[in-house]
Amino acid sequence: MKLLTFIRDGQNALGVKTEQGVVDIAAAVSAGFGPQGTPTDVMDVISGGQSAVAALQQTVDQAIASDKQELILDESNITFGPSVTKPSKIICVGLNYRKHAEETKAEIPTTPILFNKFSNTLTGHGHDIPLPRTSQQVDYEVELTIVMGKKAKYVSREDALSHVFGYSTVNDVSARDLQLRTQQWLLGKSCDSFSPLGPYLVSADEVGNPNDLQLTCIVNGEERQNSNTSDMIFHCDEIVSYISQHMTLEPGDIILTGTPFGVILGYPKDQRVYLKDGDIVTVEVEKLGACTNRFVNEA
Repeated sequence: MKLLTFIRDGQNALGVKTEQGVVDIAAAVSAGFGPQGTPTDVMDVISGGQSAVAALQQTVDQAIASDKQELILDESNITFGPSVTKPSKIICVGLNYRKHAEETKAEIPTTPILFNKFSNTLTGHGHDIPLPRTSQQVDYEVELTIVMGKKAKYVSREDALSHVFGYSTVNDVSARDLQLRTQQWLLGKSCDSFSPLGPYLVSADEVGNPNDLQLTCIVNGEERQNSNTSDMIFHCDEIVSYISQHMTLEPGDIILTGTPFGVILGYPKDQRVYLKDGDIVTVEVEKLGACTNRFVNEA
């Protein structure tokens, strides 16, 4: 199932992408479709597990069968929100692709490098991203995002992915001059709208093996990154298990799993042209969709 969030009257609303269009779940429920208690918020779907997904699927099927066109939205006309709206934690894994570590002249990590971002960084596909006044070195990073579906503490690597609800595409936008100002990366990673997430949250059953997905990043029509999640140093099951040894992962928590080679920081210094006003960046992960954003000078 492909879930998405769209903005209606300034509020987040839940949609499901189908071949016929995007089913407006709240509208379908208001029209009497689906079982009682069908979730109309993406966070409730995530925390509700398989029973919530089953109720949502029944609602979608009935809405489509009804042929009520007012329940089916044209995706090109909606304003997207982040595919996960209220994660309690945003955890990131740094330097998780060998060639990326090499291009930035960093040591290959022997354990996952973790840092965090905050909810102020979340935005959706199609939104403008402000270039902070305090930075001149804003960079892109295409990444696979893990979305937790079950509480996880001390889970084994073998059992880790059974706790995952699904996956999404994210651009882990990074202000390099702020990030590298100190040994702590947080400042350069947590500026407003620095985590455009989406457009979809795709359930794990539709994705299959998360460690065999192509990733690309396109800047103004030019391909900058092209790799595969199989090149991760620490794979998804290992990441979830490792984090769960140290903190409880809750449904809706998101984990950004690192970026492959091709970032601006990896270029020779005299060839680094950081993102500027008007640049269009598209990040895409196979099966998960493409997230496109325009970068603009901060007002």
